[in-house]
This record gives sequence, structure tokens and C-alpha cells, in this order.
Amino acid sequence: MKIGVLGTGVVGETIASGLVAKGNEVKIGSREAAKAAEAAKKVGKGASGGTFADAAAFGELVFNCTGGEVALKALEAAGAKNLDGKTLVDVANPLDGSKGFPPVVTNAPGDSLAERIQKAFPKAKVVKTLNTVNTSVMIAPQKLAKGEHAMFLCGNDAGAKKQALGILESFGWKHVHDLGDLSGARGMEAYLGLWLRLMGVLKTPTFNVQIVR
Repeated sequence: MKIGVLGTGVVGETIASGLVAKGNEVKIGSREAAKAAEAAKKVGKGASGGTFADAAAFGELVFNCTGGEVALKALEAAGAKNLDGKTLVDVANPLDGSKGFPPVVTNAPGDSLAERIQKAFPKAKVVKTLNTVNTSVMIAPQKLAKGEHAMFLCGNDAGAKKQALGILESFGWKHVHDLGDLSGARGMEAYLGLWLRLMGVLKTPTFNVQIVR
């Protein structure tokens, strides 16, 4: 599959690497095409770079791996027409680190970044997932407890969620919990407050939770 990855940070490079390793063709997007080309070079064969718009136009599916505070502007640069009708997997978290650690989740009650993205790009099919774990775990769940731990996703379009689920399963996720429509992103994003506290206590970002009942 041809997949666009928006963002050249650690998350974007890691997601791109995981996708390429599973046989996908990836174009990484940035505001500056040269910066995306550098990121693509790190990822290796199967990856190329371009602008946000280049990556969004290229992808049959698009990952938003930009920072939560700039996600909407990055997606505007990607272009609504380049996102129309496509699954848009949102991995971003709305965090404000201006006052030190831990950062604060900036959502207002009853809102989420994923829902704001969906409202701004109504013809895209937004799916929220992978934002509840450290970057390295996103593409290699087997690093923890032989993969016996939980991932979540939500979205308004059943077909888009199925497409995103296929990618998660290709990474090795065995326990993916569908939280329903995109309002489920409110809880997923709010969880980052607890995640950050746990990271401070555990002294590592490499952990996750499992659902037991």
C-alpha cells in the first residue's frame, strides 16, 4: 500500500520504518521537503520525502504523526482535497509542555484533537489509535509481555477502522479494543495524563496496560 506519513520527528520516522518493514511504500511529509528527504533516508529503501501535500496526495492512507499543537496547521498544509475519502490515522496527542514536565493535556471537556481534525476535514475518515504507547512500542508490541497488552482505536467510519486495524495487526497487535465512534478519542487522549505520571514513576516509557475481566 502507498501510505503518507505526516511528520519527521521520532514518531513519524518510527511509523514510517514500521510500515516500510511490512512492505508498504511510504512518503514522509514535512513543511520543508528537504527535511522530509533526510527522514526518508534514515528510514531507508521504500521511503521517500516531500511536502505535507506531497505525502497526503501520495498516500492511499495517511498517518498524522505531527505534534498535537501543530496538527491542524500541518493538515491544512497537506490539503483537504488530498485527504478527502482517505483513512487518516491520527497518532497525535494534544500536549502543552510549556510549563515543564509533565506536559498537560490541553483538550476542553467533551472534546478531542481527533474530533477537531474530523470537523476541519469532514471528508477524511479519521481513526484515532497508537497514541497511548511509546513510539517504539507502536510498531513492535512484542517488545512487552510477548505482545499480550492492549491497543485502542475509534472512528466514525467502519471501513476506515478496519483498514487501520489491518495495519495494527501487521505490526503485531493482538488485543485491539474498538471504542466506537470518534468521541472515544476523548478518553484515549486524556489517558496521556496518567501515562506521563506512570512514566515518571516507572522511569521508562516502555510499558503498556492490558484489559482483564
